[in-house]
Amino acid sequence: MDKTIHTTGHNDQLSNLNRIIGQLEGIKKMINDKRYCVDILQQIKAAKSALRTVENNVLNKHIEHCISTAINNANQLEINQKIQELQKLLKNYN
Repeated sequence: MDKTIHTTGHNDQLSNLNRIIGQLEGIKKMINDKRYCVDILQQIKAAKSALRTVENNVLNKHIEHCISTAINNANQLEINQKIQELQKLLKNYN
């Protein structure tokens, strides 16, 4: 099974990731400039939240596309594989 087939659906996340990279660069600069800890922590929290949004968007895309495709194809083996993938992912999800 080729796991890269559906990655083109995630291109819309690139702008979000670029923004997060900018946030991280800003945090590095804040640390280099010896900015106040609370200000740095607020920016870290914002970057984590933005990354969580990307994570949720990718997960939702996976559920909407990959899993629904397996169900629509009525391929029981593929359905079981997708269920196992999702269960494993959610088990380690924090």
